[in-house]
Amino acid sequence: MRVDLFDFDLPEERIALRPAEPRDSACLLVVNPNGETQLSDHRVSDLPSFLKAGDALVFNDTKVIPAQLEGIRHREGAGGQQVSATLHMRVGANRWKAFAKPGKRIKVGDRIAFGHGGESCLLGALDCTVEEKGEGGEVTLAFDLSGPALDEVIHSVGHIPLPPYIAAKRAEDARDRADYQTIYAREDGAVAAPTAGLHFTPELFAALDKAGIERHFVTLHVGAGTFLPMKADDTDDHKMHLESGYVSGETATKLNAVRARGGRIVCVGTTSLRLIESAAQDSGEIRGWAGATGIFITPGYRFKAVDVLMTNFHLPRSTLFMLVSAFAGLETMHAAYDHAISTGYRFYSYGDSSLLFRKD
Repeated sequence: MRVDLFDFDLPEERIALRPAEPRDSACLLVVNPNGETQLSDHRVSDLPSFLKAGDALVFNDTKVIPAQLEGIRHREGAGGQQVSATLHMRVGANRWKAFAKPGKRIKVGDRIAFGHGGESCLLGALDCTVEEKGEGGEVTLAFDLSGPALDEVIHSVGHIPLPPYIAAKRAEDARDRADYQTIYAREDGAVAAPTAGLHFTPELFAALDKAGIERHFVTLHVGAGTFLPMKADDTDDHKMHLESGYVSGETATKLNAVRARGGRIVCVGTTSLRLIESAAQDSGEIRGWAGATGIFITPGYRFKAVDVLMTNFHLPRSTLFMLVSAFAGLETMHAAYDHAISTGYRFYSYGDSSLLFRKD
């Protein structure tokens, strides 16, 4: 499909730079392409009223790590050069794939010393070697440290990698360490938050429990590739970056039981949806699954297991706007976004949310 079919104009003032307070006070646009009323305005705190006892919410419990690193590149016969790297996928105990800037000047074999303010020191030093170089500034970094020791230093010297549309307007600060994390995050490894989950509070969880809505957790470590612009003009020419995750056998069994008794699978965020659809068979059965997924969902995709999707508002021409268009219909989603823009909804990671029912 042509990528320009998924374009729309978004005024700068619609981009949220801070989350709503409290989190569940954010606006919620309910989109039901099968109903008489396709669009209706609500609050996230109203979510239980749109679900029924026996439905199951599926959350991504990945935890954002401070994956933005600043350092100095060293090469024999050349002076030091400032380097920025965003870790996006772990591929070994001491190896990470990362997006590096300036990518064109980095070569295999270069040494990079990361640390506070771009200067390494004995305390908090984080040294590595550029092991491989790919396209678009992607590199594989082999660190001198490994395992938990590496994790500890990354947490010490790294910064929260705010999405580029926020980072371009303000610097990361102490508030982001809490704001850019779900209240149920527990598995270290994400570069970006599963942002639909940022709206949940203990009070909302209590209301969902009272309504008989189940909660289940899967893990997909969101990579920086989620923010990369699509450069292709046709969706057939786009290659998704891989993201690693897993669905436990126990969780798969419980979700299959929900479906068997007529309950709905409600994914909180596109990351949860992509993981469940990666783990689902053509029959709709969900199986335990672990690995890296590059699933790319565009209109025409047949959803196997997911019935409802809660998700924030996405970038124009993005793979995520393509996904929601596949789920609820391209025409419906353009109408929904037009409504959201004209009525003051806040967009992107810290913005408002939507609840999408799958188009029949």
